[in-house]
Amino acid sequence: MKLNDIQSSTRWTLARRTGRMNSSAIREILKVTEKPGIISFAGGLPSPKAFPVEAFGEACAKVLRDDGPGALQYAPTEGFPALREAVAAMLPWPVDPAQVLLTTGSQQGLDLVAKVLIDPGSRLLVETPTYLGALQAFAPMEPEVDSVASDAEGVDVDDLSRKADGARFLYVLPNFQNPTGRTMSEARRAALTVRAAELGLPLVEDNPYGELWFDAPPPPTLTSRNPEGCVYLGTFSKVLAPGLRMGFVIAPPAILAKLVQAKQAADLHSPSFNQRVVAEVMKDGFLSRHVPTIRALYKSQRDAMLAALEREVGGLGASWNSPDGGMFLWVRLPEGVDSAALLVKAVDKGVAFVPGSPFYAKDPDTRTMRLSFVTASVEQIQQGIAALGAALRETLGH
Repeated sequence: MKLNDIQSSTRWTLARRTGRMNSSAIREILKVTEKPGIISFAGGLPSPKAFPVEAFGEACAKVLRDDGPGALQYAPTEGFPALREAVAAMLPWPVDPAQVLLTTGSQQGLDLVAKVLIDPGSRLLVETPTYLGALQAFAPMEPEVDSVASDAEGVDVDDLSRKADGARFLYVLPNFQNPTGRTMSEARRAALTVRAAELGLPLVEDNPYGELWFDAPPPPTLTSRNPEGCVYLGTFSKVLAPGLRMGFVIAPPAILAKLVQAKQAADLHSPSFNQRVVAEVMKDGFLSRHVPTIRALYKSQRDAMLAALEREVGGLGASWNSPDGGMFLWVRLPEGVDSAALLVKAVDKGVAFVPGSPFYAKDPDTRTMRLSFVTASVEQIQQGIAALGAALRETLGH
């Protein structure tokens, strides 16, 4: 028998969990935006204008000059001690650096949480709507995902109480949420923390956007109110650069130990060089000087998009919020308009966005859509929203 004949008879059997894996709707839409002339409000990408390229150039040179062998060597799974200490110091509640696990982006943190806290068939709770990337991270572990009713102030605590029995955790993004841009109010945070503690329900708090406030910082985190009842995820992607793939998890000791073991199996450790470079950049209060420039940039872009929506879409029956920070705003289209169908017409007119349905664990609202305002210039925002308004008017027959 020839080798080619043997190879052709090989049978691959995929694991059952692969049936729960799906491509990101956002990543698929981003392929469309690669067409020439498309203005994209689709991706959750930070503005390249916010990347501190010069500071990273200096930090890279210094790390290689002063600690090249260490930066290029294997390292402890938990992460570079100096960066773990810096993360603990920058958080606004007392955190032991031993509770900090450095991850390859906060998306890896979600994957590790899924591996450690979810069994097949176990129940977990999410907001309505919620971050698509979290649903993707949780899905291969084969959970049952329930949506908790949510409004402009955040999670409906009474609905949470009705659904909490037997749930492993509630996943929540209190600050400038992806996809809606909403911020959980102080009253709702206080009520949620107390109720979750009464129910014995762990909280997984994801906070990638918390430093991107425009006029005033958001209320204190959920984790700061009950550290033993929460796992907290953060990232450097939105305040430094996403290409570094540097994030972190803060967790109670027993949970952290299992997260470390899961990470050992996944990638041994996050890149030693990247960890040292981030630690170097963070020295001498760099973030306190750099992040305000990001806030000012994003606020101007938010204001431009709000003004353009009012000018181009106002009066057509759509509604939208005005986020206090972050990167996104949330639009609800007039009755009878499906955002996925509108996207087709919008792309034909040169603009792209993300339909809202993929962000729902159950019962999607097909009239919703997410707009990112941070990667387009003010001029592009004006042009793109004008094109969106034209597509909507055409859909409505105006």
